[in-house]
Amino acid sequence: MLVIDDVLTPDEVKTIVARLEAAKFIDGKLTAGWHAKQVKNNQQLSEKETSVTEIRDIVLQALQRNNLFQSAVRPRKIHPILFSRYETGMSYGMHTDNALIGKENKTRSDLSITLFLSDPSSYEGGELIIDTEWGEKYVKLNAGSMVVYPSSRFHRVGTVTSGIRFAGVTWIQSWIRDAEERQILFELETVRQALYKKYGNTKEFDILCKTHSNLLRKWIES
Repeated sequence: MLVIDDVLTPDEVKTIVARLEAAKFIDGKLTAGWHAKQVKNNQQLSEKETSVTEIRDIVLQALQRNNLFQSAVRPRKIHPILFSRYETGMSYGMHTDNALIGKENKTRSDLSITLFLSDPSSYEGGELIIDTEWGEKYVKLNAGSMVVYPSSRFHRVGTVTSGIRFAGVTWIQSWIRDAEERQILFELETVRQALYKKYGNTKEFDILCKTHSNLLRKWIES
């Protein structure tokens, strides 16, 4: 699980929220699998809204420029982001995400993303709650920040007890399917950047680059 702060700039958050506040939302059950419909109680931005392409592009560009996201996730496919709205009394019960997302050009869900869009002080409840080996992890981030977690995990959204919670969710198919291999590559990339920053281009740095590239070449899915 990885928290990435300030994925969106304050101006980008302001633009997206303004579009969402003026947009039409539909029953979230319409975009849920047959079993998830039983526990999903929220609203989803209508695909007919003229602003949906604009705000999806804002988020996609933010993901593409975020080096931490790119090196940790190594996205091959990013499913078009869905925007949700939770009013007082709404929640999303415990569930796992479908292995394949979408009706056409399906995306294998290796990783899930929740992008927080509302100021956390503007609503009560509404935490993203992820089941881990050490118990449930409650996540409630600043607007513009996001959490990345395995799509195979049980997770839920707690009941919003006051205010309105806007969020974006999407799913990633990674070039590196295995989570442990992704972790190794991410740690090597982190060390590689730190060594270059401290010592510059050294023989040891070159060897590390070679090892990183060879592992990526070995594990990448073509």
